[in-house]
Amino acid sequence: MDMNDINSAASAAAGPGRRFGEVILDLQNISLRFGGVKALTDISFNVREHEIRSIIGPNGAGKSSMLNVINGVYHPQEGKILHHGQERKRLEPYMAARQGIARTFQNIALFKGMSVLDNIMTGRNLKMKSNILQMALYWGAAQKEEIAHREKVEEVIDFLEIQDVRKTPVGQLPYGLQKRVELGRALAAEPSMLLLDEPMAGMNVEEKQDMCRFILDVNDQFGTTIVLIEHDMGVVMDISDRVVVLDYGKKIGDGAPDEVRNNEDVIRAYLGTSH
Repeated sequence: MDMNDINSAASAAAGPGRRFGEVILDLQNISLRFGGVKALTDISFNVREHEIRSIIGPNGAGKSSMLNVINGVYHPQEGKILHHGQERKRLEPYMAARQGIARTFQNIALFKGMSVLDNIMTGRNLKMKSNILQMALYWGAAQKEEIAHREKVEEVIDFLEIQDVRKTPVGQLPYGLQKRVELGRALAAEPSMLLLDEPMAGMNVEEKQDMCRFILDVNDQFGTTIVLIEHDMGVVMDISDRVVVLDYGKKIGDGAPDEVRNNEDVIRAYLGTSH
């Protein structure tokens, strides 16, 4: 697909009032192997600034592996990754975080004994400038810095509407609220790109509706670019600007939701029916 095709597809996906920037993440011919097992084979797609880009496919299709490639957990044996036009070489997760890429996980990875506020505060770690001695003594610049970080965390708590549980240990919260706290921890890092690995897995209908609303608000109000893995096809088709489809580690579809919905390869591999 050339650049004109990309722009046309993005415009079609955008609909009225949706505007995207330039390509900020470009994955070119990515292949990933674990020993003799091919997790990803020759996959190419890109992400444009401010869009919601979904990755879908059956279990074992390589979706989480692709997110792990994007944020540096896995290093592909073949292919190139361009971030803002610059090729990335041997990226590590902490380096991705410093470049503005935050991540949530399919399985909740929170500190269950810590409060909601303290869990979200850990998302500010890379923003902290004070040294260990200053933080231990809690004086001067360290004190001012922590106050500023706590103000930012309180803004995230207000945004996610979890003020009432801000001091509650996360392990005591219902599953849906724990997923919201994990989103909050990622947002506390003020990312330019947010990677969401099945943010609605295990949720009931009401919890899914709330999470959809927050994802759309993050994208709209903060201008955050979102790359999303999700199994709920209704959710994907409702909130995505473009969708890439994987099956057995290969790309079988890519485009606006309506294009993907009507793609015969996708229907056979993922939806299982042409009706």
